[in-house]
Amino acid sequence: MPLSLRSTVCRTLIWAALACSATGLTGTRAAAEALLLIEAESGKVLFAHNAGHPWYPASVTKLMTTYVTLRAVKEGRITLDTAVKVSSNAAAQSPVKMGFPPGTLVTIDNALKMLMVRSSNDMAVLLAEGVAGSMENFADQMNRTARRLGMTQSSFVNPNGLPADDQITSARDLGILARALIREFPEYDYYWHIPAIRMGKRVQRNYNSLIGRFPGADGMKTGFICASGFNLVASATRDGRRLIAVVLGAPSSAVRTVKAAQLLERGFNSDTGGLSWLMPSLGMVDSIEPINAAPPNLRDEMCGGHRKRKASEDEDEVIKADANSPYAVFLASLPKSKGAMTLSDDVSPGETVVVYTGPARKPGDPPPVAEEEPSKRKKGSTRTASKPKDGAKRAAKDPKPGAAAAAVNMTPEGEAKPKPKPRKPAAHKPAPKASSAAPASQTSQAR
Repeated sequence: MPLSLRSTVCRTLIWAALACSATGLTGTRAAAEALLLIEAESGKVLFAHNAGHPWYPASVTKLMTTYVTLRAVKEGRITLDTAVKVSSNAAAQSPVKMGFPPGTLVTIDNALKMLMVRSSNDMAVLLAEGVAGSMENFADQMNRTARRLGMTQSSFVNPNGLPADDQITSARDLGILARALIREFPEYDYYWHIPAIRMGKRVQRNYNSLIGRFPGADGMKTGFICASGFNLVASATRDGRRLIAVVLGAPSSAVRTVKAAQLLERGFNSDTGGLSWLMPSLGMVDSIEPINAAPPNLRDEMCGGHRKRKASEDEDEVIKADANSPYAVFLASLPKSKGAMTLSDDVSPGETVVVYTGPARKPGDPPPVAEEEPSKRKKGSTRTASKPKDGAKRAAKDPKPGAAAAAVNMTPEGEAKPKPKPRKPAAHKPAPKASSAAPASQTSQAR
């Protein structure tokens, strides 16, 4: 064998060993995760580990919610400008959610943006009810769609992925679904790679932290419940070639990001040295053999008392690039080949998309007033949807501890208490100074 070829073979084998080690394919924890890497266009499997094992999908369920909704739009049963009222059922969903009160109007377009970036459980129910009239009818459409697409291991009972024993999928089925979204709805591709949304002054980054940080990242959706661990369906495109990575059961949001990045980087560099023929053929994604077993329940591992911090989908994903961080480990393992780049340390939100409540706005309409997510209003918040009065301005500038909390009187649940009617000062006493209590408009729900 020529020396140059032998050297290239060695580098390829070393990279394969590094990839196996870095993605955790050995050791006891490998049994508690599923990994898949496929080509979006052909469906060819580039890597698979436990890909046919049943799994709880968590919020990656929302990929199917998006598919069914976009199918209804494409068939003319609903439009992106259709405004749907938030029902009591939608408002009652567990976080993560937008927190709009019942009766709030939200367009299908805005709900999809909030769903895919914020992973809002209430917006998933709003879409389900807007498309099918009820969650139950929508779940029936989800299951019919799964059967039509060949997702033989999937069953759905809700549109958001909140815990349910019968809400099941697999990495195999999620790969099939991701391909269907990309191939059937190219005109709506932007929904799954929006970097961030803005509502009023608040900017919410996409939970998929590959977007804007990994070269070519362009989708798709994250998910987490205690039973499933941290899940991610990710896509990226380089030189016209699009890959899809599925990670199920990662122990944290940072780890799922790194694992997906490693899989994608491995796929983009699989032709290094022209030795792709060394890799065994793994067939197509729909030919992966389904495993007849119960989904693993990772509740104790993910949410047990041994964890220093409670695991959740909205945990802080801003990781400092120190020598021991998962990102640093990933960067050190990357092969130095053409096109291989690093995860950016830039945590700026990048391009943001404005979302709002109410009916659809037409070109030329005035911009939306400064709205704020009701679910993000905290005790003491002075951020408003209208101009604050002088008393509130002074409270915000008061350097004394507790001044901000005095600006708005809130219940523990985040609701504004009724503002007490001020007493009329006695005639023999001087009038009191202006109150620092915030006006009622400062705690009104976004409309």
